[in-house]
Amino acid sequence: MRKSTFLATGICALVMLLSNDIHAQKFPDLDKSPLDAAWYPNDYKDSNKTARIIYSRPQLKGRAISELAPNGKIWRTGANEAAEITFFTDSYLGKTKIEKGVYTLYTIPGEKEWTIIINKDRNVWGAYTYNDKNDITRITVPVTAGDTALDALSMVFTKADNGVVLNMGWDKVRIAVPFTK
Repeated sequence: MRKSTFLATGICALVMLLSNDIHAQKFPDLDKSPLDAAWYPNDYKDSNKTARIIYSRPQLKGRAISELAPNGKIWRTGANEAAEITFFTDSYLGKTKIEKGVYTLYTIPGEKEWTIIINKDRNVWGAYTYNDKNDITRITVPVTAGDTALDALSMVFTKADNGVVLNMGWDKVRIAVPFTK
């Protein structure tokens, strides 16, 4: 009995040593457009959130915005997956009510204004399967110019009189999207 237990233990140890599963897992390289999030309020101690956006941050690296997000064409508002925006309370974009929930944020860039689109599709990669029939609302907002250039697309929420503003910046382009209660 001792002999068979010793033999079984030895065989098991040998199999484990020779198994591919023993080797460390291989992880992919870091994403060139890392995932980021912005929320309001942005204080982590305040759990009573109004809105959150999850997006990937494409970087210009010497390129023009129009190369990565062409004017007049639907854009996923970031890189990789389309930007996902969550409203924790009912909100309005323009005159359209957006019920609390998770949506996709698309944009159509332009020189003087951008079209902001809230779409009910979720878990979308890129804008390849964009379907305008699933739009909740669209609004155009003016483009303004910032003082400093941002290499990576950046987003932040700020407080407004009756809601929040999603501020987007990339290069010197600035967009302010007002969401009201």
